[in-house]
Amino acid sequence: AGAETVRRAVELDAASRFQESLVCYQEGIDLLLQVVKGTARAGEAKPAGFAGADCFSFLDGKYHKQIKIDENATGFSYENLFREYLNEIVTEVWVEDPYIRHLYNFLRFCEMLVKGPCKVKTIHLLTSYDDGSGKAQQISGLEEIKQSLSNHGVTLNVSFSSSIHDREIRFNSGWMIKIGRGLDYFKKPKGRFSIGYCDFDLRPCHETTVDVFHTKHTKKT
Repeated sequence: AGAETVRRAVELDAASRFQESLVCYQEGIDLLLQVVKGTARAGEAKPAGFAGADCFSFLDGKYHKQIKIDENATGFSYENLFREYLNEIVTEVWVEDPYIRHLYNFLRFCEMLVKGPCKVKTIHLLTSYDDGSGKAQQISGLEEIKQSLSNHGVTLNVSFSSSIHDREIRFNSGWMIKIGRGLDYFKKPKGRFSIGYCDFDLRPCHETTVDVFHTKHTKKT
C-alpha cells in the first residue's frame, strides 16, 4: 500500500499537482516507515530495493528541494522560481531579507504576487536600513510600493531590524524558500536597452542556491 501511494505521488508530481503529491508522499512514507520499524523489531533485513541514508533523511519527515543557479545562468525569473508554490491558497507572504536595496527587484516580486493565481492580501517585509544617504531613498521607495499595492487591495507591512541575517520567503500555504542571495540574485543589466532589462528570464544571474522546504516538515529551533 505504501509503495502504491508513493507511485501515485510521483504521478501527481509529474502532473505539477504538487500539493496533492506532497500529501501522497507523506501518507506513503508513513506506511513504509511502519514496515521498516516492524522489520527492524523482528531483526530482519530492510525490504529489497529500499534506499539508504538519503532516503531515510526524507522518510524522517524532511521535505527539501534544492536548486542551484549557476553564474550567468538565465531562465530564473521570479515567476519561474516561485509559480509552483503560488496557488489560490496563498493569501499572505513573509519576506525576510536584510539587504532589500534594489527596490525594482522587490517591486517585480510584488507584481508577480498581484498577478496571481494566488490571492495575496498581505505582504510582510522585514529588512534593514540602507547605510548613509541611501536610507531616505529606500524608505521613500518602499512607501511608494506600499501605496501602489494598496490600490490593488494588498497591504504591505514593512519592519526594520539591524540584527537579521537570514534570507527567506514564506507563504501561508506552508512553503518556505531560502535563497542564498535573497531576491537580488540578478546581475545588473548592461544598459537600459539591453536584452534582459525588462524580461527577468533573460537576465543573467549570480551564482546562488535556492532551498525549498515545507513548514510541516521542518522543526522550529
